[in-house]
Parts: sequence; C-alpha cells; structure tokens
Amino acid sequence: MLKIIATDLAISKGYGDQPALRYSEDGKSVRFRVGKRVYDKRAQDSHRWINLNVKAFGELCARIQKMQLDSGSFVHLEGRYDEDVWEENNKTNRVPVLILTDIEYAYTGNGNKQNGKDADTGVPPPNTQSSTPATQPQNAQSEMPDGFTGFESFGGTNPFFSE
Repeated sequence: MLKIIATDLAISKGYGDQPALRYSEDGKSVRFRVGKRVYDKRAQDSHRWINLNVKAFGELCARIQKMQLDSGSFVHLEGRYDEDVWEENNKTNRVPVLILTDIEYAYTGNGNKQNGKDADTGVPPPNTQSSTPATQPQNAQSEMPDGFTGFESFGGTNPFFSE
C-alpha cells in the first residue's frame, strides 16, 4: 500500500454538465477529482495541473456530504494509492485513484471576503473562531525590543556558520 497525504487541493469541476461530486445511488460512495497547480518551467505560463481521481466510502461519504464540498473547494486529503481496472473492447484499462481515508477543509484564500465567502474561490472559510475571544494584555508591546532580530543564540558555536 502507498499512503498519500496531499494538501491544498482544489476540487475540480464535473465533466460537461455533471456535478463535481458524484454520489452512488445508495449514497454510500462518492467519486470526484482534485487538482493542484504546480510549477513547471517547460509548460505554458510556467505551471501545469496535477489531477487525481478520488473515491470515498461509508462514513467518509457522509462526512463529505456534511462538508457541502463543491468545485473550487480546497481540501487536505489522506488516502491510499490504488488503481481502477476495467475491461472494454477486450482491452484492460487502468487509471490511478486515491481511496480516501481522511479529508478536511483547507483554507488558502488571501483574506479577501465578499458576503462571508472567499473572493478567490467563492467558498466560505472553515470555522476557525474559538468560543472564547482571545484577550491581549493592555500593556502589550507591538514592536520588538531594541536590537532584537528574532534570533537569539543559546551560546556555543555553530559549526555551519562562521562568525
């Protein structure tokens, strides 16, 4: 088994007029595609898309329904790599597929919001607010102390950097 963890993936649009997530008739399985934009200096505009087929079964299928995912939603996935195999016209076809073991929201928007949704994706961000608001001390300083650069040596010498 090959375990795959993939982050910041966008759920792809459905083919033609098909929905992005295709549930089975009994609602116990779902199929969809995810994509990730990656840098490739040989490709047009220096990027290309990697796409994966994804399947989920049982409780994960119900969880995906509750998440109300749609095309353009960003997710983190965990699953195992497998292949769909079928015969057509006396020819065996094989397509890679990720069998889902976990899924969660991934919010990668830049903070631009319109009507409570991310302006880039049109997807509401996950609920990240805690039940109790964070409080700051009244005398909290917003600036760093004089001369502090964010690094403080613990003493001794560093063999990787000369003084």
